[in-house]
Amino acid sequence: MTRWTLPAITFALFVVAAVAAPWLVGDGGIGLLFEIVLMLAMAQLWNLLAGYTGLVSMGLQCFVGLGGYVTIFASNTLRLPPYWVLPLAPLVCGLVAAASAIFLFRLRDAYFSISTWVFSEVVAMLVFIAPGFGHVSGMTLETARAIDYEVFLLANFWIATGFAAAVMVGIYLLLNSALGLSMLSVRDDEVAAASIGINVWRNRFIAYVAASAGCGLAGGISFMAALFVTVTTAFDLNWVVAMIFIVIIGGIGTLEGPIVGTIVYYGVRELFANLFALSGSWYLIALGSVAVLTMLFAPRGIWPFVRDRLGVEWLSIARKLPTIATEDDAKGSVSTSHGSLRA
Repeated sequence: MTRWTLPAITFALFVVAAVAAPWLVGDGGIGLLFEIVLMLAMAQLWNLLAGYTGLVSMGLQCFVGLGGYVTIFASNTLRLPPYWVLPLAPLVCGLVAAASAIFLFRLRDAYFSISTWVFSEVVAMLVFIAPGFGHVSGMTLETARAIDYEVFLLANFWIATGFAAAVMVGIYLLLNSALGLSMLSVRDDEVAAASIGINVWRNRFIAYVAASAGCGLAGGISFMAALFVTVTTAFDLNWVVAMIFIVIIGGIGTLEGPIVGTIVYYGVRELFANLFALSGSWYLIALGSVAVLTMLFAPRGIWPFVRDRLGVEWLSIARKLPTIATEDDAKGSVSTSHGSLRA
C-alpha cells in the first residue's frame, strides 16, 4: 500500500458521504452538515498557518466577515446571483491579506497574534462606518428572493462540501511538495531554514494569503446561505476561537487533527443541545472540560495521542529517508551472490 492509498480512500468516502447526505439526513441535517464542513475547512486553514508555518493568528475572523460582506454587497450591487460573485470574496481577502502582511510580518510571536486581532477590529469598524453596508442593521441578500429555498439549500451544501474537499486535498498536496517541506522547516527553526537558503518571509506570506483567501471564501459561502450579514456576526471572535479549539484539541500540525477536533466540537455541542435538552452555555462548559482533560492527558492533541499508541497512520505527510546500503550490507550481498553462483 502506497502513501497515497489512505488519502485517496478518505477522499472517495468523503465524496460518497456528501452525495448520499441529502437523502439520509433531510433539510435540518443538511444545515448542520453545511456548518460542519465549512468549519472543518477553516480549521484546516488556521492549522496551515499555526501548525505548518508557526504563525498563530487571532484575526482570521477578519476575512470571514470581509468575505461575507463582499459577497452580499457585490450580489446586490451588480444584481447577480450570489454564486457568480462568490469568487470576489477570496480575491478581495487575499489582496487585503497581502497588503496587511507587509506590516504584520514585522512582528513576532504574541505580538503578531495580538496585532492580527487588532487589525480585524479595525477592519470591522471601517465596514461598520462605511456607507452602503447597513451599519448596525447589516445587509440582506436581495438577489436570493427569487431562488427556490430547497434548491438554494442543496446548492450551498454542495459548494461548502466541494470547498472543504478542495482545502483538504490542496493542503495535503502542498505539504507533500517542496514548498510544503520548506514551510515545515520554517516552522521548526526559521533561523536554520534561512541559513540553508529558504525564504522565510515568502513561505509565511504564501500561507497567510492562502489561509486568508480561504477564510474569505468560507465567509462568503456562510453568509450567502444565511441571506444576511451584520458586523457583529461577521467579525465575531468566536470564528477564530472555534478554529483554535478544534485544531488544538484534535492535534495541531496534523491533517487528521482538525477532522477529529471538528467531530468532538460538534459532537459535544449537539449532545448537550439535543440529548440533554440543555441550551445556553452548558455545551461551552462541556467543551472547556474536554479541553482541560485533553491538555492533561494528551497535550499534543487527541489524534497524536491515538496515533502514537496504536501506531496508525492516516493522512501522514512524513517523509522516509531512502535506505542507504552500508559496507557490511554490500559485502553480504556480494558473498550471497557468489554463493548462488557457486550453487
